[in-house]
Amino acid sequence: MSRYRNLALFLALATIWGSAFMAIKAGLNYFPPVLFAAIRYDVAGVLMLAYAAWAVDDPLPRTRGQWALVAVGSTLLIAGYHVLLFLGESDPAVTSAAAAVIVSLSPVLTTGFARVLLPDERLTVAGVVGLAFGLLGVVVLARPDPGAVLTGGVVAKLLVFGAATAFALGSVLTRRIEAGLPIETMEAWSMLGGALLMHAISLALGESFAGVTVAVEGLLALAYLSLAASALGFLIYFDLLERLGAVEINLVSYVAPVFAALAGWLFLQEGLSVATAAGFLLIFVGFLLVKRRAIRAELPRLRRAMGD
Repeated sequence: MSRYRNLALFLALATIWGSAFMAIKAGLNYFPPVLFAAIRYDVAGVLMLAYAAWAVDDPLPRTRGQWALVAVGSTLLIAGYHVLLFLGESDPAVTSAAAAVIVSLSPVLTTGFARVLLPDERLTVAGVVGLAFGLLGVVVLARPDPGAVLTGGVVAKLLVFGAATAFALGSVLTRRIEAGLPIETMEAWSMLGGALLMHAISLALGESFAGVTVAVEGLLALAYLSLAASALGFLIYFDLLERLGAVEINLVSYVAPVFAALAGWLFLQEGLSVATAAGFLLIFVGFLLVKRRAIRAELPRLRRAMGD
């Protein structure tokens, strides 16, 4: 029974996080991009803090190291990632599927940053090839024309790539800081801190609530991102992280683009281009090469977890 439960939760998480790219795309028709991201995490941060207060003994960071962990989460995992992602998706040339595929490069980049920032770890030849495959996938997706590098969504796709890079770097830095902070507490305060940063960036960009169009579709997109993709999504993520481990959770990034493409096609009439499919394949091959040892080592434990 647990095997089917884990599989169902995994597919549910991939569906929720994959379709979130479609919800972002839909909501951007009614909200300025950075303000949209900030409001999303106003709501999600309050909900996550309430959950942390219920789930852990002390939901407040206490030490300098714990607040440093929150600072990294706020600046890179929440604000940096979402500002760049929402700005990138605001370009009509960036479909939900394309954004999801570029973001799926994040686990590959995470491994690359870990090898650079942790002196005891070095990339093997296969690992370097894996990183090259992942970066090539982004190039295939962006399809830059040397004569028109600022057109065709190239800059927007590079912004989404920047979002994946910010998330990957933040993931490595949070691993380097040994602060003993429960992940629920770290996520809650990172969401709230990231929301404040995004409000400041929104103001600096000249965005305001005057640019918000109140419509049912926009409010539904905001509710879905705040309640489903953020609050519920992270609850499922925490549960599966404990049961399956970090390597298997990374695979969500490679299933999510399928649901992003389906949601974009169903609700936004977006098509799936050959470049998107090719970019996804290259990035996934890169992931397999970079993570080959971890995947091989985790397979027996995954079989046991899925079979419990």
